[in-house]
Amino acid sequence: MTKIGVLSDTHGYVDNEMLNFFKDCDEIWHAGDIGSIYSADKLAAFKTFHAVHGNIDGHELRITYPKLLRFYCEEVDVLITHIGGYPNHYEKEVQRIFNEKAPKLFIAGHSHILKVIYDKKYDLLHINPGAAGYSGFQLVRTAVRFSIDKSNIRNLEVIEFKKRFPVQNI
Repeated sequence: MTKIGVLSDTHGYVDNEMLNFFKDCDEIWHAGDIGSIYSADKLAAFKTFHAVHGNIDGHELRITYPKLLRFYCEEVDVLITHIGGYPNHYEKEVQRIFNEKAPKLFIAGHSHILKVIYDKKYDLLHINPGAAGYSGFQLVRTAVRFSIDKSNIRNLEVIEFKKRFPVQNI
């Protein structure tokens, strides 16, 4: 069994409260708008780290992390991107990929709105972990964790962090 932590839209902010939520995870997956290479390095030093770049990420993050990332975690086919949409409203590039072969788990960020939706049409679970950083309109910061056990996604949990003035911004 692999324990996964998922976040998006950190916009350069990683705090101890967030790291504590991920402390029992084996891997952290970031769905873009990382915000700084320092934040990515901090997360990568903490756990096995998979990430995609987002629309606000600069050159260094764009050459380090791809726009789309597809891989297997145990027996689960995973696709991560930043701007990907959600069931019945997928972005064109994502829609084209799904028409060829949809993954079992699709993770996208960008909207700052937490969503966990099962898509019957493609038989996949869509997760948007919301925004874990301070930039944006959201009133709370959110992240998700779950377990993958062979081909099963289990034990999904959501955390809400209060949106307050950041103490540390990297």
